[in-house]
Amino acid sequence: MLRLTYVLAGAARRDAEANARFIAREQSVEVPEGTAPDVEARLVGRVERIEPAAPHTWRAVIAYEPELVGGDVTQLFNLLFGNVSLMPGVRVVDVEFPDTLLARLPGPRFGIAGLRDACGASTRPLFCTAAKPVGLDVAVLADQCYRFARAGADIVKDDHNVADQPPARFVERVRRCQEAVARANVETGGRTLYFPHVSGPLSELTARLDTVERAGCRGVLVNLLPQGVDAARTIGARGLMVLAHPTMSGVFFAADHGVAPDVLLGTLFRVAGADGVIYVNAGGRFTTWTLEQCQAINRRLRAPLGPVRPACPVPGGGVDADRVPYWVEQYGADTMFLIGASLLRQPDVEAATRRVVETLRRYGA
Repeated sequence: MLRLTYVLAGAARRDAEANARFIAREQSVEVPEGTAPDVEARLVGRVERIEPAAPHTWRAVIAYEPELVGGDVTQLFNLLFGNVSLMPGVRVVDVEFPDTLLARLPGPRFGIAGLRDACGASTRPLFCTAAKPVGLDVAVLADQCYRFARAGADIVKDDHNVADQPPARFVERVRRCQEAVARANVETGGRTLYFPHVSGPLSELTARLDTVERAGCRGVLVNLLPQGVDAARTIGARGLMVLAHPTMSGVFFAADHGVAPDVLLGTLFRVAGADGVIYVNAGGRFTTWTLEQCQAINRRLRAPLGPVRPACPVPGGGVDADRVPYWVEQYGADTMFLIGASLLRQPDVEAATRRVVETLRRYGA
């Protein structure tokens, strides 16, 4: 069975029990009792447990038949938090998969080990940076990529809002930025990868991935929620690594409603097929995020999960280059640190990037 744990707001146990029964039916068959007896007997979610979680909140465990999902990631999200997202005071805080269902979901095609192999880094933390901001001419973005690669960054990605704007059209940007990174690698003997941002109209995704492959890129950045969560499967099936951006995910993270950050970014993005998952780091621009939240995401991305490969945590959103040793101590070596703004503020971007590279190399090969 696929088991979901919800936290339900409400003072009285009877209200929590009624809400749990409603959720179990609404998220599965979505018909009044007695409408389709044979189907209901097989597929209505089963409330297995209700217990106090905190004052005026209840923890409810509901089990669903895996056949409600099949192998469809979009339907998985719909089952977890579809219609009941319209109810107040409902929050998903845990998910437990049967191995039979995990085997049908994409999961990371490369994961931590594959990212390490591509970057030639067997044990040390990985380092990602971003070419930005949106509005720069393609030549400037390509020069940024060249300098980051010259300094030895593992991955240089497009910023998540650099799409197909006039100053840097997608096809030209991918070609020129990949050429810049390849040129830097030839000059230094490095193995920097360039990950272009491919999110956009669904009708153009195949053409964009064709462009990426022709250019020789090994992976891409995708805004997984606005693009559609099953995009990771499509990208992975092309043999490309998937770096998932968390844009829009904050709509799920209310204190008493939505999906817990570690469940959404740590488990659901992973089973959807992300090899690396970007999240906003504690102490960065988004000050409400705590160290404990970030560590919980890390644990879910790396934890054993049936046949699903571990995915790489990618803390960003304000990681300061000067504090890299502290964050390595907190998160460990199986982490990719996304550092952008604190490098771009420096008068010599290449030198600032090289200092981070040298720091991370002290933690292993």
